[in-house]
Amino acid sequence: MSKAFGLAGLLRLRQIEREHAAGDLAAANRLVHEGNARVQRARAQLGDLRAEAVGSADLLAVAASRASSRSMLAELNALLEQRADEASTARDRLNEASRRSTGLEKLEARHDEEQRRVELSDEQRVLDELAARARLGRSE
Repeated sequence: MSKAFGLAGLLRLRQIEREHAAGDLAAANRLVHEGNARVQRARAQLGDLRAEAVGSADLLAVAASRASSRSMLAELNALLEQRADEASTARDRLNEASRRSTGLEKLEARHDEEQRRVELSDEQRVLDELAARARLGRSE
């Protein structure tokens, strides 16, 4: 009978950690993508603003509107940068979780291979024994 891999529980934990890290990275990448889309929409809207000032009040309103829009765009860019940093951190966590999991997976593969060798060796020993008995039975 095969001996179970002694670190199977730890391996499963590492695989779960890797799955969670992959999910976190996917969520972070989605937020970056959404942030990029918001920045692009804001820039497009700012580019579409055509204001014709007919008086000083209109000119002041246009200037205030543009200043507010620049401020909003700067905030969006800061948010996008923060999200990109979070995605980078999530990517690092995924890489670390994968590294930790991969080492255990290799150990498990070696363990499984060794168990197959032991099973084949045991089976060969039984077959050799049966063949030897059959030869002894014929020679008697």
